[in-house]
Amino acid sequence: MAKVLIVDDSRTSRKILKGLLEDEGYEVIGEATNGLEGYDKYVELKPDVVTMDITMPVLDGISALKKIKDDYPEAKIIMITAAGQKTKMVEAVRNGASEFVAKPFEKDHLKAVIEKVVSQ
Repeated sequence: MAKVLIVDDSRTSRKILKGLLEDEGYEVIGEATNGLEGYDKYVELKPDVVTMDITMPVLDGISALKKIKDDYPEAKIIMITAAGQKTKMVEAVRNGASEFVAKPFEKDHLKAVIEKVVSQ
């Protein structure tokens, strides 16, 4: 199964996402609390997929997405968004996001998105 890095400043969101992913057999190999830490963990761990929150301190999700994609164009990054962030999602897709998932997480949708991204 795919190795996943979770980047989200919300401990609750990371915990929920980790539980959902592990229930589906994915291996969560790391967690980060901001975009800069997410970039560093990506370089260190080379996950198959990254889930990246958009709104975070230090370095937001879009900036972290750009930084990872600049250095690792093959990176597969799924953006996590709260409702009402459509403009940010368009910007994320323009900058190389593989897919996006809205909070609150729906297990079946999340699983389908990750399977789609991993198989690309």
